Amino acid sequence: MGTILELQSVCKNFGGLMAVNNVSFKVEEGEIFGLIGPNGSGKTTIFNLINHFFPVSSGRIIFRGRDITNMKTHQICWLGIGRTFQVVKPLKRLTVLDNVIASAFLRHPDMEGARAKAEEVIEFCGLSKYANHLARSLPIGWRKRLEIARAIATEPKLLLLDETAAGLTPGELDQAIELIKKIRDSGVTIIIVEHIMKVIMSISDRIHAISYGQTIAEGTPEEVARNPKVIEAYLGEELNA
Repeated sequence: MGTILELQSVCKNFGGLMAVNNVSFKVEEGEIFGLIGPNGSGKTTIFNLINHFFPVSSGRIIFRGRDITNMKTHQICWLGIGRTFQVVKPLKRLTVLDNVIASAFLRHPDMEGARAKAEEVIEFCGLSKYANHLARSLPIGWRKRLEIARAIATEPKLLLLDETAAGLTPGELDQAIELIKKIRDSGVTIIIVEHIMKVIMSISDRIHAISYGQTIAEGTPEEVARNPKVIEAYLGEELNA
């Protein structure tokens, strides 16, 4: 299948703080790639660098063989990288359908095409019964799902999921796992940042672990779970229980 995304010695400093320090990894097309680490370790910053919400201080980011390091955020989205956010911010005064239509306009500039795409995505994400509800009326679990739907409506080749399972009930958690697998099965490669180990360990093909902005381990979920540096930095006794 080949490599879809590669980070080459990527660094990001904010003044004297080195938030991301020489991180390199490759994501293969069609896989679910987990990115883990303690709070403040640089996971969301890496997402922000991939999308160019923050400029890279040094290093390169390659997407599908193309250097996107200095591209603008909207150009990167157009090339095929979608993104959810840890703190969801839907267009609260619009309906669920209109929220997704707004994203679908990226590929479908006419209303008819955008609406058709949005309806398809809403059904795919299990949001049909909420299609005409205002986004602000949704409980957190469904807002998270709407966030995913808005990202999918841009028709990405690579989807960055930032803690989409946080705050969910156990039942919603199982549904979220199934949705993420369904997205991958539809042909979208996924990088996921997640603190809930049930999610990250059950769906990731490979995991990259960072601490204080630096790589400490990479491998299968089983390999990373056994890595002493990972256990010390982040997982602790959670996986040994």
